[in-house]
Amino acid sequence: MTWKPHTTVAAVIEDSGRFLMVEELIRGELQINQPAGHLDPGESIIAAVSREVREEAAWSFQPEHVTGIYLWEHPDTERTFLRFAFCGKHHDHQPDQQLDSGIQRTLWMTRDEIAEANNLRSPMVLTCIDDYLAGKRYPLEMLSVIGELTV
Repeated sequence: MTWKPHTTVAAVIEDSGRFLMVEELIRGELQINQPAGHLDPGESIIAAVSREVREEAAWSFQPEHVTGIYLWEHPDTERTFLRFAFCGKHHDHQPDQQLDSGIQRTLWMTRDEIAEANNLRSPMVLTCIDDYLAGKRYPLEMLSVIGELTV
């Protein structure tokens, strides 16, 4: 069997000291995460994060920087995740849009509220926020698209 990490994207969206989060139902449990999801076939990493924010939180999202790239193995499932996290601008909220399957609601939470939550989807959630707050910003140009992907 070939080992392959699950490639995911996440958006760190901050507004007045609060972060846009989603509450999602995962295997019967409510968990807190950034708007995030898997990279789809034929899709660039940047296109994926914009799509995920629209689907999960009903906001348009324009990535401006990479805040980090994270590798994490889930201790229970031994599935490995490679997460690309972005920060940027949100706009054009569509409050009547139906959210992606499993998403129960969106929340705006402070860093401390997120840290105190006992139901984070993974340790990457808080790590991405802490890296953002530490000022970690990398240019989008570090991500190259080769070939004919959706950008």
